[in-house]
Amino acid sequence: MTYQEVMEQARGAMGPYCKACPVCNGLACRNTVPGPGAKGIGTGFIRNYQKWQELCVNMDTICENKPVDTSFTLFGRTVDLPVFAAPVGAMTLHYGDKYNDLAYNDILVAACAEAGIAAFTGDGTDPAVMEGAAAAIAKNGGCGVPTVKPWNLETIRQKMDLVKAADPFAIAMDIDAAGLPFLKNMTPPAGSKTVEELREIVAMAEKSFIVKGIMTVAGAKKALEAGAKGIVVSNHGGRVLDQCPSTAEVLPAIVDAVGGRMTILVDGGIRTGIDVFKALALGADAVLIGRPFVTMVYGAGAEGVKTYVEKLKAELADTMAMCGAHSLADISRSMLYGF
Repeated sequence: MTYQEVMEQARGAMGPYCKACPVCNGLACRNTVPGPGAKGIGTGFIRNYQKWQELCVNMDTICENKPVDTSFTLFGRTVDLPVFAAPVGAMTLHYGDKYNDLAYNDILVAACAEAGIAAFTGDGTDPAVMEGAAAAIAKNGGCGVPTVKPWNLETIRQKMDLVKAADPFAIAMDIDAAGLPFLKNMTPPAGSKTVEELREIVAMAEKSFIVKGIMTVAGAKKALEAGAKGIVVSNHGGRVLDQCPSTAEVLPAIVDAVGGRMTILVDGGIRTGIDVFKALALGADAVLIGRPFVTMVYGAGAEGVKTYVEKLKAELADTMAMCGAHSLADISRSMLYGF
């Protein structure tokens, strides 16, 4: 199937909130929560997307003519390109009743592994969500990153025991999920964590640990102090705090502060291989993409994921070749206009 065919099928399979728009930029859904929109007035999602579009790449084809290598290794796991599917949860609530969280994760993990990348899986108030995610990762040889919500420590310990049995190559926590409206006043409770608490969680994981939801240099340094091996620069797609800066805006300073001492990933509004290139040029090691993978699964299941990954890889490889980068290590800020 072509990308456009998958998109067309998705429009008949999602709803009522997500419209599977031709460009997933937050303009149509704005502040639809439940739904794929952002918190408050809904500009967080829009700003994430728009700031990537404001960056321009520098074309330079006076260079050696040789193949481009888009492969990337994260904590011992090599993938075909520096892109991971982001964790998404509450599928029925936000995207429509075609899939629940268990079915979505089962399709996504296997499809991403088959397509040459890996998926981060979501968590939920129903324990079966993480149980299903762990089972999907185990079935696919540990090719996935379970993402635990910032519950109380007792609940986190139970979740860690579950996900470690699946032998994932890393474990993550979306620490910013403390701001999700539908997690407030829930049982088990979810909330912010101190550096000391986070250090205890990192120790529980016994795997390379990634803290998702970092938006400041101070936050990145605290994650590093707690022992995290990686961070995801993320504002949760604009869904946890209104009127934040975009991830593209804060990424360079975070890279300058902790780059080289931990792996830095970024998400928020990244849609194409050119966007991936821009994120790498700003200093990220890899990216996460969320909402578009939902559209691909709702549109055509595993085939939709394959189609999208192929599209991203072709776009990234073409941009690298046209900017004179033959490997990911060759990509630099000088390849962005104005830097």
